[in-house]
Amino acid sequence: MKKLLASIVPAAMALVIGAGSAFAASYPINKPRELDWSFAGIFGTYDKAQLQRGLKVYVEGCAACHSMNLVTFRTLEDLGYSEDQVKSLAANYEVEDGPDADGEMFTRAALPTDHFPSPFPNQEAAAAANNGAAPPDFSLLAKARYVERGFPQFIFDIFTAYAESGPNYIYSLLTGYQDPPADHEVPEGTHYNPYFAAGSALAMAAPLFDEMVTYDDGSPETVDQYAQDVAAFLMWAAEPHMEERKQTGFMVIMFLLIFTSLLYLTKKSIFANKD
Repeated sequence: MKKLLASIVPAAMALVIGAGSAFAASYPINKPRELDWSFAGIFGTYDKAQLQRGLKVYVEGCAACHSMNLVTFRTLEDLGYSEDQVKSLAANYEVEDGPDADGEMFTRAALPTDHFPSPFPNQEAAAAANNGAAPPDFSLLAKARYVERGFPQFIFDIFTAYAESGPNYIYSLLTGYQDPPADHEVPEGTHYNPYFAAGSALAMAAPLFDEMVTYDDGSPETVDQYAQDVAAFLMWAAEPHMEERKQTGFMVIMFLLIFTSLLYLTKKSIFANKD
């Protein structure tokens, strides 16, 4: 027994130390800050005014590097834009089409049925223009950037329809650029951000700055507001039918509750008659 313990204890200690080291080196360094989003919870809905501001931040501050290949221009009508406004916005972009009668590809102004195009012809060109790191597509970013909240929070998340991890992460990353600590080395050409999920620094420089986008509704033109608005817009881009999904889910739950109650009362009535 003593020999067995002598062999198990060192192995267990090594496992604990290794796990501790892995935890210490885990990213992000700082957990994403949690905001009070309008679409949070089982009854949450999108704030269309915020989504319109977020679209403007994307178009004027993000579209030069990031595509949204899965989002069509015509879906913007769900945000309150008219058909003419959507056509006008789409016409600002060029997309590749064809082949024509001669078998050649050509470019034309985008139509509402087209998707937001990529600003680069391919991933290699995107990486070459951005310090070796190709900017990710924004279509599903708000769903893809999920940071675990750990136990016991993830249990409650199941019942509260928690879906804000991606927007919280995007907001925290956009507002989290800062000077690195004195004892922390940042590779050349990268920028320190303790909210980055894949390391302590990333190739993208801080993309937002105060007064870079003009708002028509009088909202603050600050990095904090821009980050909130574009994060909410990217959540909508990733899940445009979230409101309908929540409404359907609520109706299904109510139906199941009523159906279960009726089954119980029926069962009770049947067995009562057997007496």
